[in-house]
Amino acid sequence: MKHSTRRGFAAGALAVSAAMLLAACSAGGDSGDGGDAGSDGDLTPVKLQLQWLPQGQFAGYFAAVENGFFEEEGLEVEIIPSGGDIVPQDALANGDVDYAIAWVPKVLGSIEQGANLTNIAQIFQRSGTLQVSWADSDISSVADFEGKKIGSWGFGNEWEIFAAMAAEGLDSSTVEIITQDFNMNAFLQGDIDAAQAMTYNEYAQLLETVDPDTGELYTEDDFNVISYQDTVGAMLQDAIWADTERLESDEEYQETTVAFLKAVIKGWAFARDNAEEASEITIAAGSGWGPSHELWMVNETNKLIWPAPDGIGVIDEAAWNQTVEGALSAVNESGASPITQEPPASAWTNEYIEQAIEELGDEVDTTGESFEPIDVTLAEGGN
Repeated sequence: MKHSTRRGFAAGALAVSAAMLLAACSAGGDSGDGGDAGSDGDLTPVKLQLQWLPQGQFAGYFAAVENGFFEEEGLEVEIIPSGGDIVPQDALANGDVDYAIAWVPKVLGSIEQGANLTNIAQIFQRSGTLQVSWADSDISSVADFEGKKIGSWGFGNEWEIFAAMAAEGLDSSTVEIITQDFNMNAFLQGDIDAAQAMTYNEYAQLLETVDPDTGELYTEDDFNVISYQDTVGAMLQDAIWADTERLESDEEYQETTVAFLKAVIKGWAFARDNAEEASEITIAAGSGWGPSHELWMVNETNKLIWPAPDGIGVIDEAAWNQTVEGALSAVNESGASPITQEPPASAWTNEYIEQAIEELGDEVDTTGESFEPIDVTLAEGGN
């Protein structure tokens, strides 16, 4: 998975070692009142696979480690980053980790190919994918893609684009899809007409770039922004996935799953209520972004999670069905689709997240009904 441009292999190595250090710091001590700790007080080891390197997109998980929330639930959690070299759902299906973070349409494709995985918590309730063009262009909707050069990262990040195009009756014969690097360089250089971007990352990269014509940073007025959340192509993104067979047969894994989700909820509630501190935690965990960019990332990620009227992580069936329908209708430039048939009923469940919410009770605000994002001022280069 992508979701960020990185600054070389050295930064990646630092991110891995820092994440491992954070996880190790959570080991030992009392197991607290919850979780699945052994009778001798040992913590239950858990491996969580991220879909990219440490950054604000994953702030809740790092906050749960830093604040001892996993320990409180009797768990010792090792957070495993990926710099694109690890496919999260493959690591989970192969038994290398206990849980994984991944976008729904990507995992649906893996399930159709034989992976036995279940979405146990839909952390992102909304899509964060954008298509950005210049304000003086004539691209203000997906219908305007016809005859244009449209940037796409590929690697499974493109399905919202193709689902939205399908709804408009557009296909690759009418739209030129250009493979875009995981940054905004091609757009800024004029090689593409509209660039793919995430609200919490690449869009910020534009706003922290100096306009050579003015000597000032670009502003939102310089761009047209199409949010896929506002189209029928919107798909569910960051979710927590578990091993289906273990959920069905392993009582200890079931208990660990509930304990894990309780700590995750507390971590994301902390990131919601303490965005500045959460961004500092992810920087310490190895994020290579500057402080203003990292704070923007945490703030925008919070917007994708909160408010959560049914409770954080609870899967909305209508949004799930829209994702499935979009995945079935999307056809890329090579004629492929992420899935060709409806996924099995085992592909998602609210059983464990709802149990986690119930057990937390009034201890944590799990809906964030009063959530208000903070104001973030980006500095040049995200510094």
